[in-house]
Amino acid sequence: MPALALIFNAFVWGVSWFPFRHIESHGLHPVWTTCIIYVAISVAMGLLFRRNAWRGFVAYPMLLLLGLAAGFTNLGFNWAVTQGDVVRVVLLFYLMPLWSVLLGWAVLGERPTAGALARVALALTGVAVVLKTPGVEWPVPSSLPDWLGLAAGFSFAVTNIVLRHLRDAPGESRALAMFCGCAVVAAIAATAGTLLGAFGSPLLAEPGWIGWAALLGAGFVLANICLQYGAARLAASATAVIMLSEVLFASISSVALDAAAMSPRILAGGALIVLAAVWSAFARTPARGDDRLSSPT
Repeated sequence: MPALALIFNAFVWGVSWFPFRHIESHGLHPVWTTCIIYVAISVAMGLLFRRNAWRGFVAYPMLLLLGLAAGFTNLGFNWAVTQGDVVRVVLLFYLMPLWSVLLGWAVLGERPTAGALARVALALTGVAVVLKTPGVEWPVPSSLPDWLGLAAGFSFAVTNIVLRHLRDAPGESRALAMFCGCAVVAAIAATAGTLLGAFGSPLLAEPGWIGWAALLGAGFVLANICLQYGAARLAASATAVIMLSEVLFASISSVALDAAAMSPRILAGGALIVLAAVWSAFARTPARGDDRLSSPT
């Protein structure tokens, strides 16, 4: 059951691009969709949770950083999979070995081992293969979705680093911080984008988006519950590997529905990135048994 719960979480995020694109077809930008969904979830959670959940922010000020990191993760990921090639975005998002090594070294003082550097090299090779498209001289991100995928993956790594520091904080406070952070970051970005003319006003969107947004919101809540259930009962290495099934769900669904192009180059680069992530998962030795891998939620 814990493994199935984690697979469901990965499935929700792997196919989330589909409802996001349907919502966008009704005139609502994915940034506004993210904002509306997480504002609704945050309000509901704020009403349901005990006061102790809010008091945790006083005892653990780093919860604010957790909220910001989770917010940037969701904003970047949701925006990227709606606008770009889904497989490329998901692969760039899962550069956890690279970001984890660099952040662990800079923030936690964990000097990388030879194995860690080898995993970084493997992941970077995979990225170079994925990004080196025909006609591109250097393998660098060539579009906004590429950059958003990379930025979201980096924020994902920051989220996990902060969660390690907040292992003693109440679970309700951590969940509330992450959902509220998603709402605040998306609200700021959506408002700024609309004022600058980059996004259309949500008031001009056709009403058909509401049902899709409700489905997404319910999926995100259930996915988070499944993550907490599964991650609490499995080893961190097993959790990390199972979460990589998101790449499989995203690849199959997007290729089947013509939202991504699969080629030998993408397969080769993706295999190297996933291999580096799996190697990293089994090489990890958390300081405490309750270190967990978080999801984008």
